[in-house]
Amino acid sequence: MSRIGKLPIKIPSSIETSFTSDTAILEVKGKYGTLQSQIPDVLGIEEKDDTLLVILKNQARTTRALQGLYRTIINNMVTGVTEQFLITLNLQGVGYRAAVQGKSIVLNLGFSHPVEIVIPENISVEVVQNTTINIKSCDKEQLGLFASKIRAWRPPEPYKGKGILYKGEQILRKAGKSGKK
Repeated sequence: MSRIGKLPIKIPSSIETSFTSDTAILEVKGKYGTLQSQIPDVLGIEEKDDTLLVILKNQARTTRALQGLYRTIINNMVTGVTEQFLITLNLQGVGYRAAVQGKSIVLNLGFSHPVEIVIPENISVEVVQNTTINIKSCDKEQLGLFASKIRAWRPPEPYKGKGILYKGEQILRKAGKSGKK
């Protein structure tokens, strides 16, 4: 039984939700944007006062698993349009720099050329001190995907610790070659 799926989702007064059962699309509007999600036919959404409940239409095992998944997705949608999500990336390495130019972010990562990545329209990027990148969005899924796309250019390496790291991430360092005996 899904314990998470049974929990109600509190809806703040500043949020507007609408669920159309014929198309099974849930729309959440808030301060930072509008998000939509397609709900499977085996689940239903019930609005009571200022809460949302994800309801099962049958008791199959896969349906119960979907209940917990979609409850979490809807909760992330509500949180995103009220507060926004933030991911911070740190550039570690000599000469590693980042800058926002127009609608793209330009990274100098030790290649012979700068890396230019186009910023999606619902994501905002801020560069602090050339080596810290703050990425904000109301859509948690797209935010994580964009952050991983940036990080894929220079994942952290275990010998010198250089690369693009998430905030608070620690790298297990390896010992290099030992000298001749």
